[in-house]
Amino acid sequence: MSDTPTDASDTSARRRRGRRRERPGTPTGPVQVPWQRYRRPFEPTRVVSDDQLESIHLASLQVLRDTGMDFLHPTALQLWREAGASVDGERVRFDPDLIVDLISSVPSEFTMHAPDPRHDVRIGGDNVVFTAVASAPNYADRAGGRRSGSRDDFRTLLKLSQSLNIIQSHGGYPVEPVDLHASIRHLEATRDILTLTNKAVNVYSLGAQRNLDCLEMVRIVRGLTEEEIDTHPIVHSVINVSSPLRLDIPMLEGILQYSARNQPIILTPFTLAGAMAPVTVAGAVVQQNAEALAGIAFTQLVRRGAPVLYGGFTSNVDMQSGSPAFGTPEFMQSAMLGGQLARRYGIPYRSSNVCAANAVDIQAGYESVFSLWGAIMGGANLVFHGAGWMEGGLHASPEKMVIDADLLSMVGTFLQPLVVDDATLAVDAIAEVGPGGHHFGTQHTQDRFRDAFYKPMISDWRNYESWDEAGRPTGYDHAERRVKELLATYEAPALDEAVRAELDDFVDRRIAEGGVATDF
Repeated sequence: MSDTPTDASDTSARRRRGRRRERPGTPTGPVQVPWQRYRRPFEPTRVVSDDQLESIHLASLQVLRDTGMDFLHPTALQLWREAGASVDGERVRFDPDLIVDLISSVPSEFTMHAPDPRHDVRIGGDNVVFTAVASAPNYADRAGGRRSGSRDDFRTLLKLSQSLNIIQSHGGYPVEPVDLHASIRHLEATRDILTLTNKAVNVYSLGAQRNLDCLEMVRIVRGLTEEEIDTHPIVHSVINVSSPLRLDIPMLEGILQYSARNQPIILTPFTLAGAMAPVTVAGAVVQQNAEALAGIAFTQLVRRGAPVLYGGFTSNVDMQSGSPAFGTPEFMQSAMLGGQLARRYGIPYRSSNVCAANAVDIQAGYESVFSLWGAIMGGANLVFHGAGWMEGGLHASPEKMVIDADLLSMVGTFLQPLVVDDATLAVDAIAEVGPGGHHFGTQHTQDRFRDAFYKPMISDWRNYESWDEAGRPTGYDHAERRVKELLATYEAPALDEAVRAELDDFVDRRIAEGGVATDF
């Protein structure tokens, strides 16, 4: 599949392509799948009947009509009041018809523009996009153990994200660089993202000025005019509902700033069954859906037609400890049910590849497989935390990132349409070999030898008998070695000197001004 963007609206980037020197998208180093765009060739899984789905939809509207939702921002309250909603203090109650009308204007598909146009991706429809881990406060690797995230750790994960072709977009900071002061962290961290990588950018909604700063930085690197921002989604931002039923000031500022400029919002309730949502999967998803619909409707109140994703993140908690659990059957059911609801509304869907394991072990593997399968079969268009997430999001791991990249690459290969024609049916090859032979040496096999099967980066397919007594490498051993190989062969994407100078001038000026206040 070509890396060349096909969106005809991207004229400005093509005009300015001379400002960013081009180079092939596939780095040197460990063999891996080429960078490409993925589409789901099959129907997503339905986990409830149409009647049951309608019951969840109607129950969600009942919650919004009778209980309502808190919006903790005066501008948001005024907009809802003018739209005809019932506003009592910070509580807003909604006529179901108002919600249904507003969400009807959400686009079902859009292009997410990356700093390098060759890494633009399509969101919605049957498209599938994978991101790296995001928002972990801690970092853990085999050599140094678990520790608070630093800028060096942050840059290490950025380099891996850039080097791994299967990762198509950032989901935020792969680990929080806590050694950068909060007043300027968004400036330095976003500059690192834009200079060490060239894939689609996620920014945090943590106050109006931060939002404006990040948007300006991505605009500079993409080479857009101020007016062209409104026609080019260049940043996406997760807006988390403070479940149950509350949107706070920083999150609402994100919608007010980004939806107004036609930038994608990923509206994601954080509903944990038994804690911030009812203990049943159906009840938790009713609350998730109510919160998502209210937030999505607000984006359309700010700007009709602004791109939005329906974010599903419902899981359960360990009822003994209260800790979030991920990769559980309940998570899978919720992920698939969230996707079914998003498709009912015609809204792109976000889910996640997550686990609650503390170590890169078998638990991390099977929970990630369960989570990812729920996301893919649930129809997710954007798979967040696709590579590197550990410990319920409390730490990011470079070894887990390359293991997950293998897993995502397997899914990517699985998503390729199965070709059934005279050549693949191989009737002649079967006749050539006949009973009792083998297909290793047939022309049919030789013609397809290099591309016949997915080739993992970290597996060891040697026979057990060939292992020597001095070392029997595990998957963790292979992952650690691959991390070192990827970092050794990493090359920063080329960036035009004039663009880099403009970016540095902006960031350095904003840092000299003191960045932003840290109380929002």
